Amino acid sequence: MGAAVRERRAPFGVLLRQWRRQRGLSQLALAVGAEVSTRHLSFVETGRSVPSREMVLRLAEHLDVPLRDRNRLLLAAGYAPVYSHAPLDSPELRRVLDAVRRVLRAHEPYPAVAVDRRWNLVAGNAALPLFTRGVAAHLLRPPANALRLTLHPEGMAPRIANLAEWRAHLLGRLRRHLGLAADAGLAALHDELRGYPGGPTEPDAALPRAGDVVVPLRLRHAGGELTFLSTVSTFGTPLDVTVEELSIESFFPADEVTDAYLRDAGR
Repeated sequence: MGAAVRERRAPFGVLLRQWRRQRGLSQLALAVGAEVSTRHLSFVETGRSVPSREMVLRLAEHLDVPLRDRNRLLLAAGYAPVYSHAPLDSPELRRVLDAVRRVLRAHEPYPAVAVDRRWNLVAGNAALPLFTRGVAAHLLRPPANALRLTLHPEGMAPRIANLAEWRAHLLGRLRRHLGLAADAGLAALHDELRGYPGGPTEPDAALPRAGDVVVPLRLRHAGGELTFLSTVSTFGTPLDVTVEELSIESFFPADEVTDAYLRDAGR
């Protein structure tokens, strides 16, 4: 079985060339940046030379390859993975999950969520029902996807006053993630979301309104409108694949009306 897996695995040189091209680098630029000879790098890409484990990691670091794919590069070069990939509910990551939950609770009464690399919901705080109110039950079944839940016509979309603008913002973020790490699941999600109603498909962009400094989320609620700004946080020094792929999106009130409503609701 192990031999069959090795036969199906793409050679290291092929994977390296794919990452180099995805990052828009020439062989010379990568060689200079990673401090290896251009000749040796060329031999590695064509399979004429076998890289050391240290060289694999150095090239991956310079190309900013995600930890998940660094493990794949190591396997393709004939080495064991060095980055763990523990489930979030495992004993090894208990403190990480506790930290995520503390961050979410500390953000109350404002909404905040934690998601994985494909925007599946990992956790949310007590203010999250403000966003999920009225959403179809099938969109909330685990693993609930935050992007699908937001843009689906049975999700939050009917309540988003600036749907075309927010849709363009989310699709742009998703495309940037695809540019950093090729992922068939994310590509399929992008195609699905683009098919939802709510805005132009080409180009996926929206002009800012006068005075806007970030893209706001404008949510219809109780006969009025709540306006939010959002920030995204990640772990700064991850050494585990699961930890690297976690992110926390925190929503802040963008005006006094929204702030007052959330504080009153929190009390």
